[in-house]
Amino acid sequence: MLTLARSARARTGAPAGAAVRDADGRTYAAADVSLPSLRLTALQLAVASAVSSGATGLEAAAVVTAGDPGDVDTIVVSDLGGPGIPIYVAGPDGTPITALRS
Repeated sequence: MLTLARSARARTGAPAGAAVRDADGRTYAAADVSLPSLRLTALQLAVASAVSSGATGLEAAAVVTAGDPGDVDTIVVSDLGGPGIPIYVAGPDGTPITALRS
């Protein structure tokens, strides 16, 4: 999943990329969106993509970023996946830094 997140980030040149795996094993990748009328983190968009595809739960999430995922990212993963979902965080080069829980 970190590879998918890193690829999404690299493809767009966004500050962050993310990927989630739903309860059926399908994966969704996204990058940060920053438009005048819309701002979504990569993880928010990956979760939204999963929801719009009919996902009813999450198994795991991953974020590749130079910064730290915000509390809202942890909350959005928990909204779909419930508490305790692992959120793997890696630096821009894809090197794992930490694992959080929703």
